[in-house]
This record gives sequence, structure tokens and C-alpha cells, in this order.
Amino acid sequence: MEFTEPVVLVLSSLAGGPKHGYALARDIESFAGVTLGPGTLYGAISRLEKHGWIEALPTDDRRQPYRITAPGAAALAERLTAMQKVASAGLSRLALRPAR
Repeated sequence: MEFTEPVVLVLSSLAGGPKHGYALARDIESFAGVTLGPGTLYGAISRLEKHGWIEALPTDDRRQPYRITAPGAAALAERLTAMQKVASAGLSRLALRPAR
């Protein structure tokens, strides 16, 4: 599965606990400063659910909560570790640039 920004953001939000779509959008805005439109958010949710990285929880409410699965958590951890390495290398290289 391709790790698009919305996929990483949704998985990161659900790593903090189950949430429904609106709560996911608000959480993502608060920790990442990114606003996902409904089509983008629910498209990512659909792909993640089909891939088995998140699952819908039973509910009597009209809002559908989701949670991250063990394979989803493992994939997220692997991706975030790789992103951290890239960010660290980039920041180190920026620090070595001569001042202009």
C-alpha cells in the first residue's frame, strides 16, 4: 500500500485510540496542522480498511469509529522510523550549509 500523507496522518491519529471520521479530522488538524477534506479522509479510511490496517468498530451511533490493527501499527512504526531517518539526515545537511 502506498504511504500517502493522508494514510500516515490517519494511522497516526488512530494510534492514539479509536475515533470516528470527524474526530479523526479534528485530531489531525491539532497535531499536524493539516485539514483533510471529507473525500481525502474517507478515501484514506476506505483504503486502510481494505488493506486491513484499520477496522470499523461496532456502534449503535450513526458515526462509525475505527481503530488501528496490529498490522497497521507495525506498518506505521516502520514508515515513521524511515521518515525520521530522512528528516534527521535532511536537518543535519541543512545545518552544514554555509550561511548566505
